Amino acid sequence: MLRRTAPVHPRTPTVVGMTSLPHSTPESTPAIGTSVSADDFKRAFRGHPGGIAVITAYGENGPVALTASSVSSVSADPPLLIFSVSALSSATPTIIAADTIVVHLLDAEDIGLARAGATSGLDRFADTSTWSRLATGEPVYHGVRAWLRCKIVSRMDAGGSTVIAAQALQVDVERDLEPGEPGAALVYHNRAWHRLGEHSRLD
Repeated sequence: MLRRTAPVHPRTPTVVGMTSLPHSTPESTPAIGTSVSADDFKRAFRGHPGGIAVITAYGENGPVALTASSVSSVSADPPLLIFSVSALSSATPTIIAADTIVVHLLDAEDIGLARAGATSGLDRFADTSTWSRLATGEPVYHGVRAWLRCKIVSRMDAGGSTVIAAQALQVDVERDLEPGEPGAALVYHNRAWHRLGEHSRLD
């Protein structure tokens, strides 16, 4: 296994259509005409799997964490990613208010953490042997496939969620992959966890 830890040198990002100003309420979102129904929208995305990440932040009341399947890379130079957080999650206010966060990119070995971050009412930091705080203060889980410490650069209200853009400042890769290597990616598909690998590869 290869382990790689390195700072990511910052560069001023440009994120079109998003703002770091105080965001509006969902009620103020302008109407854009007739939309598909919520059920039809869900049906369309039911066959569209997403990679799994856990987002952590530290606030006035301590550390918070949630599982997200919306993390996506936007740019490598500058290193930008985006994700969304639901207003229904108790962790969302702390994540939105944070200056910096940690994005843990998980594989199948991290399924326990993924489930914990997706379970309501669970103390995700009760076992202090599984996490620690970085020198910069953010909570980080030990042994995950990879994590990135990021600075939030933009926030945008979108329905009942907030879309966040963040710039990577530091990266740690515990389980590296060579180009083309299948690995053991963890994805969420149609309300179930799945492991990708050589068995699911299509040439």
